[in-house]
Amino acid sequence: MANAPILNKTIEVSIIMPVHNGSPWLDECLSSVLKQTYQAPMQLSVYDDASTDGSRELVEKWRQKLKERNIDLIITGPSHCSGKPKGVGYAKNRAIAQSDGKYLCFLDADDVMHSDRISSQILAAMANPNAIVGCKFHREPAESTQRYTQWANMLSSEQLFFQVYTSHGPTVIMPSWFCHRNVVDRTGGFDESGKGTPEDLLFFYRHLELDGTVVRVDKDLLMYRYHPQAETFSISEEMIWQLRVKFLEKRVLCHWEEFSIWNAGKQGRKLYRSLCPSNKKKVTMFCDVDESKIQKGCYIYEESKETPKPRIPIVHFSTVRPPIIICVKLGLSGNFEENLSSLGLKEGTDYLHFN
Repeated sequence: MANAPILNKTIEVSIIMPVHNGSPWLDECLSSVLKQTYQAPMQLSVYDDASTDGSRELVEKWRQKLKERNIDLIITGPSHCSGKPKGVGYAKNRAIAQSDGKYLCFLDADDVMHSDRISSQILAAMANPNAIVGCKFHREPAESTQRYTQWANMLSSEQLFFQVYTSHGPTVIMPSWFCHRNVVDRTGGFDESGKGTPEDLLFFYRHLELDGTVVRVDKDLLMYRYHPQAETFSISEEMIWQLRVKFLEKRVLCHWEEFSIWNAGKQGRKLYRSLCPSNKKKVTMFCDVDESKIQKGCYIYEESKETPKPRIPIVHFSTVRPPIIICVKLGLSGNFEENLSSLGLKEGTDYLHFN
């Protein structure tokens, strides 16, 4: 009965928190839950995924403080560390299943919420019931992933949809997600394949395929911690690459009769080689600024079993023909952004980023 929510209380918001060995950060995280300015009754739904560091006992110590703040605590998971971790996707699904809130606020055990996070995001979720609602964030340590942080915080509302194919992942970071429960129910929940699976990216892509929307509250409402134990580091770059290519082909390239690839170097050629045969045939040219690549005249796909082997022209960027898939990283030194701007093209129509 200790985990049962108080009866006759309407819960609007459930905070969904998977935990696995989060003891170094839990006190700061839970303190931020306690400090929320949102005043209606809430629920903190925690699933402890076989922690061995006393995380569950640490969370339990906050029960009375949370109760005094009108926040019900539900915490479950394998008892006495007897189970094996089943992964973040499984833990999120269990925390959601045992919760009661109409709206779900996702929080990682190593992150810290601004006191206005829930009161700000619930308004956006009410206005956009079919949306994943994110927010701006900052990193701790402050100097970590500076390019990524700047990219995510500076995206326009349109770019939240246009730049979903980049290597950065979802255009709103998972620990900042807030949504109506129906958003999760409609997708079928998170992938439960376990460690090494990008469950947030798979969920995000499924949400978009079902015509879900993406909204960001343009306030810094989350401290997003960077540390070597983060689950992100268990996911291979190659898995992410394959998922991105598949999603690009399914959502975009199947509708294009032809297209160009910006970057005749390693990344552009890798994208070309990763495409299915029908989409390879749609590539009319590569473009670049490197004169040595342009002077070669073409890229020959040597791995092809066709005779003669496909030869894709390489042209100067100023003569490239849209639509274009861009395989150049943003925010690096050089003139890429200036070169792209000089063409007067429209993102989402004339080009998309796959960097």
